Amino acid sequence: MSKYKKLSHVVYKCDYHIVWVPKYRFRILKGAIKELVERDIRMLCEWKHCEVGELTVQEDHIHLLVSVPPKVSISKLMGTLKGKIAIKLFKSYPKLKKKPYWGNHFWARGYFVSTVGLDEEMIKRYVKYQEKEEKRVEDQQQKFDF
Repeated sequence: MSKYKKLSHVVYKCDYHIVWVPKYRFRILKGAIKELVERDIRMLCEWKHCEVGELTVQEDHIHLLVSVPPKVSISKLMGTLKGKIAIKLFKSYPKLKKKPYWGNHFWARGYFVSTVGLDEEMIKRYVKYQEKEEKRVEDQQQKFDF
């Protein structure tokens, strides 16, 4: 992501690190569901004039590093992302809706958001390589499971 962006009457640098999870943190974001979610996040961000810096869709959570224009609030962006993707997932995979614990909600209610300042490169590296580290830790833990 470039240092500063311009609109007709504003120069800005509004970068955010956002993390959100499926309901009950189910490990469901894999295969075709993962591809659909990743593709739609990119498409919806472009539609809202947001620039995706890094995106990692893991089995039980999503990391997004995104530059958002000042006219778009984070709560509106997240409402759009979570709402539109949930509707599409339930239409594409009707079996998801039949599970009693979903209750027509695919995502957990909240999300984490942090502004990115001087630590942008560090956060980019974290988002990009965090999945590898998490996998390594999981593999180590499985060795000790009985």
